[in-house]
Amino acid sequence: MTIEVFAICDAATDSQGKLNLLGAFDSIWAARVPIVHPHCAIALRIRFSRIEEGQHSIRFNVIDEDGKSILPNIDGNLNIKFGTDDDTVAANLIINLQGFKLEKHGAYSVDVAIDGRHEGSLPLFVKPVPTPAGATPPAAEV
Repeated sequence: MTIEVFAICDAATDSQGKLNLLGAFDSIWAARVPIVHPHCAIALRIRFSRIEEGQHSIRFNVIDEDGKSILPNIDGNLNIKFGTDDDTVAANLIINLQGFKLEKHGAYSVDVAIDGRHEGSLPLFVKPVPTPAGATPPAAEV
């Protein structure tokens, strides 16, 4: 199996096997924390070879820089099927996150494991917004 696309983005859709991404990013700027990101998506496109046909478990985990999970694990299963003429098959997965709360500035990681094996990680950075000298940062979002 090969991960062809793995991204954090503003939105993603799957339209008849086409993975559509809008606004891929790796940084969120926040004047104060905690911050609640209203909506984002994790998009994944995996290509399987014929020998990999069948059931596969998948797990997403989001951790902070201390290795602490900040969301419950997101678990699922893929059932990969091949047509008679297919040598490879791609599967698209989209995880929509609503009200995604990030407690502190720093580095986070979005990790994916397939069949119990770590297959990829994406960095996500929450960076402080520089404030002009003498200015008061806005209140934190809740």
